[in-house]
Amino acid sequence: MVLGHVLVLVLISVFSRVKSQSIIKTLPGFDGDLPFNLETGYVGVGYKDEVQLFYYFFESERNPKDDPLVLWLTGGPGCSVLSAITYQNGPLTFNYANSSGSIPKLMLNPHSWTKVANIIYLDAPVGSGFSYSTTWEGYKTGDLSSAAQTYDFLTKWLMAHPKFLSNPFYVGSDSYGGIIAPIIVQKIFHGNDKGNKPPVNLKGCILGNPLTDFKYDLNSRIEYAHQKELISDKLYESTKKNCKGEYINPDRSKEICISNLQAVNKSFENLYMFNILEPECTTWDLSSFMGENDIFTIMKNLDVLTKSQHSKRWCRDYMLLYSHIWANNKNVRSALHVREGTIKEWPRCNLSMWYEIDVRSSLEYQTMLTKRGYRVLIYSGDHDLAIPYLGTLAWIQSLNLTVTEDWLPWSVDDQIAGNTITYSKGKYNLTFATVKGGGHTASELKPKEVFAMIDRWLAYNSL
Repeated sequence: MVLGHVLVLVLISVFSRVKSQSIIKTLPGFDGDLPFNLETGYVGVGYKDEVQLFYYFFESERNPKDDPLVLWLTGGPGCSVLSAITYQNGPLTFNYANSSGSIPKLMLNPHSWTKVANIIYLDAPVGSGFSYSTTWEGYKTGDLSSAAQTYDFLTKWLMAHPKFLSNPFYVGSDSYGGIIAPIIVQKIFHGNDKGNKPPVNLKGCILGNPLTDFKYDLNSRIEYAHQKELISDKLYESTKKNCKGEYINPDRSKEICISNLQAVNKSFENLYMFNILEPECTTWDLSSFMGENDIFTIMKNLDVLTKSQHSKRWCRDYMLLYSHIWANNKNVRSALHVREGTIKEWPRCNLSMWYEIDVRSSLEYQTMLTKRGYRVLIYSGDHDLAIPYLGTLAWIQSLNLTVTEDWLPWSVDDQIAGNTITYSKGKYNLTFATVKGGGHTASELKPKEVFAMIDRWLAYNSL
């Protein structure tokens, strides 16, 4: 009886911390009722729950009871997870061609991952999106503390949603999330080992275009640029020889090396790092357009024809304006049940966060994963210069895994969508795949192909 009484008190405490959860039936910009189940809310973490992490939870459109549960984080650090929902793998996207008036139109994404998985999209770390702190000190965070808070969030969320405790669970992220996600995975399995409640049915992680190790990932830009003929053979060989393969922290006393790197940087000046096939964007300030009430007027002032990617002035980053307008609309915030007064202006990426980069390589955590029977999917767009797939492949090879399936093409609709290689170590399994024509991130440019990939992988099928 005493144990049961204690359990009831624990549950009451947990529910009080997530009491703000709300079921969302409609959203401004979307015509009619939402054809899927959406819940939003806050979960308090940290000292006295001063950090309030905001989440969007979409139930699987197929079989919520049995489909996997994925916790998805966006990179940055400090970028809102709304980017993933509307630009990458979520069920909604902006209807660019038909948006006018004061709020962008929304439409369904036919390649949403929520068709095969339950997904918790989390604004983390604190200061991202709609997440906030009740104290100034609460905004101070970093890689390790953010991962700890995310684990705290997960356990509290699962206690409040016990019907998902048995679902296979994956941590997913992209870009800078490649640093954070493996740390979260480690905290989860250590928590399971210690008998923390509730136990998490952890199966593995999913990483897209991940930053994992600064040296591997950023040094690979020059090799990748040479492979794609963005720099000449002569410049590549000279840079490689004189810098001895160290391009991120070169010896400043080696003048020829520094001169070579300056020439490389000159070659990169007009490149769009996130997709080398697309035009570089002109820098512009989102906040300068907040006084405008009409989307068409704003785009006209920018001289951008968003209906056509062949416009002379078209740039992919201009599409981000839609999320800025939508998320800063008072009716949208009310519909999402965002607490009034907590966020002055929603930033897609918060560049002024009080954030400490205290883990410059998550290889240590990746190595720990290889000692356990987890599954890992890593995919990279092959036109991403920001975090080239060559660097990702290099650090994967450093794990000394056994190749179980060497390079093979994988296809969608009888067309090659990329190449894949599979590794193992005991029960551990890692699948790496390139996405042909994909950038940073791959799912934004190739949603159909990446959806096919995730659908097959979650079902334990080959790509």
